[in-house]
Amino acid sequence: MADDSTVRQRKPAPAEEPEDLQEETPVQKPKKRRANIDDDDLDVYTPWVDILRVLTFLLMASCGLSYVISGGESWFWGMKHKPNYMTADYWKDIIKGPDPPIYLTLDELAGYDGTDPEKPVYMSINGTIFDVSNGRHIYGPGGSYHAFAGCDAARGFVTGCFVDDRNADLRGTELMFMPLDDPETDAHWTEKELEAKRAQELEAAKQRVHGALLHWVKFYSNSKKYKKIGYVVREEGWLDKEPLKELCAAAQKGRKKRVVPEV
Repeated sequence: MADDSTVRQRKPAPAEEPEDLQEETPVQKPKKRRANIDDDDLDVYTPWVDILRVLTFLLMASCGLSYVISGGESWFWGMKHKPNYMTADYWKDIIKGPDPPIYLTLDELAGYDGTDPEKPVYMSINGTIFDVSNGRHIYGPGGSYHAFAGCDAARGFVTGCFVDDRNADLRGTELMFMPLDDPETDAHWTEKELEAKRAQELEAAKQRVHGALLHWVKFYSNSKKYKKIGYVVREEGWLDKEPLKELCAAAQKGRKKRVVPEV
C-alpha cells in the first residue's frame, strides 16, 4: 500500500480556450431546391415551333406591305407596274442624276400612248411631257385616263371632256365659267351695267381657267410617282392655224344663268 503521505496527483484539467479562440462552427447555407424538371421534357423541346412562328409573322407582314404599296393590286409582290422607287431607273437617276430633257413633236408623242408594252407611257400638259409609266394601268389602253396618253390634252384637263378635248387649245374654255345670257334675267341691268358685268365675268373666268390648268401642272410636276422628262416641239404660230373649237357639251351643260340681285 502506498504511503498515505504520498499525495496522489491528478492530471490537471486542460484549460479552456477563450471563446474568441474557439473554432467557430460553420453555418450551413440552406440548399437550393432543384426544380422538378423531368428529363423527358427537355428531350421533347424543339426550336422549330419558334422558327415557324417567326416565318409566319414575316410572311404576313410581307403580304400586308405588298398590299399597301401596290394599292391593293397584289398580296405577294406580283405587281405589273411597280412604284418608281422599286425600279432600276429610279435609282439610276438618283446616282447619276436625271437624263437631259427630250423634245418630241405631237406625232412622235403619239407613239407613247401605252399601246406598245415595250415603250414607256408619256403624256403632256401645256407643252410639258411627263413619264406616267408608273400609272400604266390608268393611262394605258382600257385605263380611265388613257385619253391623255400620247398627246397634249391641256384643254381636256380644264373642261373634263377627255375624249373631245385631246388638244392644248385653251381658247374659249373660259366660257364654261361664264353665265349664260338670258334676256329676261339680263333685263335687270342696263346695257352699260351689263357690259361692265360681262367684262368682270370674263376676267374671272380666265383666272379660273388658269387656276384649273395650274393645278394639274403642279400635280404632275410635284408627283413622286411621275416625272417630267421633256417638252413638246411645235412650229411657231401653231395656235393661230388651229380652228376655234366649240365648248364641249359637258362643259356647256354646266353653265347657268346670271343670278338676279336681291332688291
